[in-house]
Amino acid sequence: MIETTQTVLVDAGIDTAWVYARDIERWAEIMPGFQSFTLESEDDSRWVLKVGVGGLVRTVKVKVHVDRWAGPERVDFTYDVEGDPVQGGGSYLASPKGAQTEIALNVQVRGSGPMAPMWEAMGGPLLPKFARSFAEQLKAGIEASAQPSGTLLPAAASAAPSPPPPSAIARLAAWLRALLGSKPKGEIS
Repeated sequence: MIETTQTVLVDAGIDTAWVYARDIERWAEIMPGFQSFTLESEDDSRWVLKVGVGGLVRTVKVKVHVDRWAGPERVDFTYDVEGDPVQGGGSYLASPKGAQTEIALNVQVRGSGPMAPMWEAMGGPLLPKFARSFAEQLKAGIEASAQPSGTLLPAAASAAPSPPPPSAIARLAAWLRALLGSKPKGEIS
């Protein structure tokens, strides 16, 4: 298992942060390679992400389950990458810091099967970078939602953001598949 915790200080109160964070679709939309989101129940959703490395690009389906909604301070979740031996989980932890909110995102990734030790060794350095990028995008989303209606943002902040890079974990998984010659489920050679 590989794990990381990334912390950001958000320029918004905890209740404002919670209004944004309790909408799981917003989480999906800031994931690298986001394609679509389907809410299956209050606690279950399916995210479709396009991931790739070099010329190898594929679409993955991620089933996300919220184990506990304990807002505005905490959300615990698990996920499973359908068709791949990858599962994980994590938590969103928020605490007020005056007029700001400190948010800690904990993310765990577990591979299974004979390649898991190598996959996890190679993915270990990439997970903190991926989680940090996600935490910064979550921070930006919360802060943007906290802007009063009609407030003009600075030009740099209001410009359309560039598309996020593919997930480091997804790039690593794609590279390992290419190296080992395995094909995504349903692909015919």
